[in-house]
Amino acid sequence: MISFDTLLTFVGAATLLAWVPGPDNLFVLTQSALSGRMVGVYVTLGLCVGLIVHTVAVSLGVAAIFQTSQMAFDALKFVGAAYLLYLAYRAFTAKPDELEATKERAQSMRQMFARGVVMNVTNPKVAIFFLAFLPQFTAPERGSVVLQMLMLGGVFILCAFASFVLISVLAGSLSRWLRQSSKGQLWLNRVAGIVFVGLAVKLATSHR
Repeated sequence: MISFDTLLTFVGAATLLAWVPGPDNLFVLTQSALSGRMVGVYVTLGLCVGLIVHTVAVSLGVAAIFQTSQMAFDALKFVGAAYLLYLAYRAFTAKPDELEATKERAQSMRQMFARGVVMNVTNPKVAIFFLAFLPQFTAPERGSVVLQMLMLGGVFILCAFASFVLISVLAGSLSRWLRQSSKGQLWLNRVAGIVFVGLAVKLATSHR
């Protein structure tokens, strides 16, 4: 249905975009460095679930609402910005011993997964990006455009997952050192807080 050349081009573009600094990969980077690579993997899984939501929305035309309705766009982006500010607050107020607690590790993993989902779903820019990006690689003569977009969305998610897991592994190598350094934990947590504030401001001031 989708030609090999088109698919190859799409994979290259999707992988490149996954490495461009943005809210998702920066979130994976900071959380992996703070809490270890497995936390980064769970965040990545949550983000990918969010991408599934956006893919389905774009394929069914729901994302067009955010492109045409300023009110819907603003409502979702402010929810996303508020959530990022909440994460920034948690980062700024976290204590070193909180970063290495392992008593409720399973619950923590679920929380990180949920954070990834919420962060991605509440960013209307992702839906609009998909709405502009995916159709470029479809062609009516190759069959159902909706099916093609779902397939391309799935490929994009796989590329993002592989890229973000690699980021988790690389950044996670810092977590062992951070667990042994209270100053290091505080320093990186403050950096994470600043990143979240910056992302919140960027999202809140974004336009369609």
